[in-house]
Amino acid sequence: MSSSLPSVAASVTGDSERVLARSEFHRLAQVPPETEWFANIDNERTRRAYRGDIREFMQLVGIERAEEFRMVSRAHVLLWRKRLEERAVQGSTIRRKLAALSSLFEYLCERNAVASNPVKGVKRPKVESYEGKTPAIGDHQARRLLDAPKSDTLKGKRDRAILSVFLYHGLRREELCLLKVKDICERRGVKHLRVHGKGSKLRYVPLHPETAGRIDEYLDAAGHKEAHSSALFRPVRNNVHGHTDDAITAGSVYRDVVKKYGEQIGLTMERFAPHALRATAATNALENEADIARVQLWLGHANIATTRLYDRRRMRPEDSPTFKVKY
Repeated sequence: MSSSLPSVAASVTGDSERVLARSEFHRLAQVPPETEWFANIDNERTRRAYRGDIREFMQLVGIERAEEFRMVSRAHVLLWRKRLEERAVQGSTIRRKLAALSSLFEYLCERNAVASNPVKGVKRPKVESYEGKTPAIGDHQARRLLDAPKSDTLKGKRDRAILSVFLYHGLRREELCLLKVKDICERRGVKHLRVHGKGSKLRYVPLHPETAGRIDEYLDAAGHKEAHSSALFRPVRNNVHGHTDDAITAGSVYRDVVKKYGEQIGLTMERFAPHALRATAATNALENEADIARVQLWLGHANIATTRLYDRRRMRPEDSPTFKVKY
C-alpha cells in the first residue's frame, strides 16, 4: 500500500519529482493551529491590529509558547478586560481586542485544539453610539471639495477623479489604490468599477457619469488608458524610482489629495481622512432614500450593523427643533 503512494502523488501533481523535501513536509504538518489562524487573515491592517491584541494578552497572562493557549480560562479573559478598563481604553477598542481573541479560540475549537472558547460569555462594552465616529461633510462642502483641484493640470485631473471616486462610490482608501485600468468594465451596458474589497471579495459598483468623465480626462492626460493591467491612479512624479508606473500609495492619497484639498477649502474637523468621504457618500445615499441593504452591498460591509453607523437621517441639524423655534 505504502509503495503506491509516490505514484499517486505524482499523478496528482503531474510531476514525478517531490516539490517539498520530506523534512519540510513534516514541518508543515506540525504547524500550530494558532499560526495557521494568523496566516489566514487576509487584510494587512486587521492582521497588524490582531497581532498587537494577541501579543498584549500573551504578555499579561504570561504565555510564551503557542501551546499554552490551551490553558487559558475565562478568568484570564476577565482579568484582561478589567485591566483594559482600568487604563480607560475606549469601549470600541476593548470590543475589538476581545473579538480578536475570540476569533483565535473559535479557530482552535474548529481544529479540536481546545475544548471551548473562554471569551464566550465575557460581556463586552456597549456601543457608545449608533452613529459612527467618522465625520461626514455636508453636501455643499462635498461639492467644493470635488471642484477644488485644478482642471488644467495632470495632478489636478487625477485628484478630481480620485475625489469623485470617493464621494460618489464610497470606496475605502486601499480599494481605490488597488484599482487597475481594466477594473473599469461594462456590465449590462453600464460602466462599473470592479472593486477588490476586504477579504479578497469582489464587488461591482456602477460608475457615476461625473466620475466616468473625470477618469476619462485623467487617463487621456496621463496616457495609460490602453495599459489595461496597470494601476488606474498613479503618482504624477516619483522621486524614489524615477518612474510612475506603480499605484499611488494610501499615504499619498491621504496627504496629497484628501488632506490637502480639505485644508484648501477650510475643512478643519477632527478625523478628516479618506474614510470621512466614504461616510459622506453613505450618509448622502441614505438621506436620498437609498435602501440600506443595497448601501451595505455597495460599501462591501459584511454586517448591516456597520452600515447603520452611517445612517444619520434622524440626526440632521436642519431637522432639529432649534430651527422650528420662532419669536
